[in-house]
Amino acid sequence: MAGHSKWANIQHRKNRQDSVRAKVFSKMSKEITVAAKMGDPDPDKNPRLRLAVKEAKAVSVPKDVIDRAIKKSTAQDGEDYEEIRYEGYGPNGVAVIVEAMTDNRNRTASNVRSTFTKNGGNLGETGSVGFMFDRKGAVTYPASVGDADTVMMAAIEAGAEDVESSEEGHTVWCADTDLNDVATALEAELGESESTKLVWRPTTTTEMDLENMEKLMKLVDALEDDDDVQRVTTNFEASDEVMEALNG
Repeated sequence: MAGHSKWANIQHRKNRQDSVRAKVFSKMSKEITVAAKMGDPDPDKNPRLRLAVKEAKAVSVPKDVIDRAIKKSTAQDGEDYEEIRYEGYGPNGVAVIVEAMTDNRNRTASNVRSTFTKNGGNLGETGSVGFMFDRKGAVTYPASVGDADTVMMAAIEAGAEDVESSEEGHTVWCADTDLNDVATALEAELGESESTKLVWRPTTTTEMDLENMEKLMKLVDALEDDDDVQRVTTNFEASDEVMEALNG
């Protein structure tokens, strides 16, 4: 994992254009509404909602949008979304997990399947690639918060499992069920995090060359463009040279 695994970058790459920004806001709103509906509409009493609000703020979703999404959860005529996970393979056999929220399971399944097919991948059965990932909590901080030892000590105190530090910043890993507690403890010690979320962390990775990375990006972009898709995770690993050529 260390050094060259850039799989997490996929989720941040597309926040460039306004149209993408609007889509991100819409997906965050949906997550907030569902989290509030499943528990308490007060973030202090609902860990999942608290994390959803925190993540929305991290990508600059306005407060009125967040408040509207919470209010929507108590409206009787609101859409009923269900959460579905799809698993499949992309170019070079790379594993892909697609998390969706939908009010029409058939539409979403059909769209996801055809997106895989059109972009050189194939949709598998549930569980076909999930075993290559662990469900984990990830809390990220900028490098400016302190050196690796400072963050490591805070993470140990908070009950985390692991820390990855680089020039870009720090990622604190914990069990998925501990995320709320660990994030709260870290905040008391290190201040507000850049991001706090549940992720799929690859336990094995697939090495990708430039040609396959370009194909994978097309597949991920197409999946992320679907309004029902919340997030896409893959287990690719690529050298710095490949990533530079891709982004160049």
